[in-house]
Amino acid sequence: MRTEAGDYQRVDAVIDKDLSTALLAREIHADILVITTGVEKVCIHFGKPQQQALDRVDIATMTRYMQEGHFPPGSMLPKIIASLTFLEQGGKEVIITTPECLPAALRGETGTHIIKT
Repeated sequence: MRTEAGDYQRVDAVIDKDLSTALLAREIHADILVITTGVEKVCIHFGKPQQQALDRVDIATMTRYMQEGHFPPGSMLPKIIASLTFLEQGGKEVIITTPECLPAALRGETGTHIIKT
């Protein structure tokens, strides 16, 4: 950052890896964004008796779940925001899963797949 005098000034900043990944995917015109995390599938009501894993979800439904507060900040929420941003800016699909489940997720066998419609 620059001061009024034109000098550089140090500032603390956090670069969100999920949003950065979505930006990079958009810049290279990727159709699919893959986000790996510690769970096989995104869940709503996480950790509660009514917990439900999400297989295939459209933007509108995922946006509603986000607005309902299902995704904790600093955990799943940044991944969901990055996913929705990627799709709204031209991406076709987002897959969220663990690194171990990635091959099966790419075949459509597991993971959470977020699509436009």
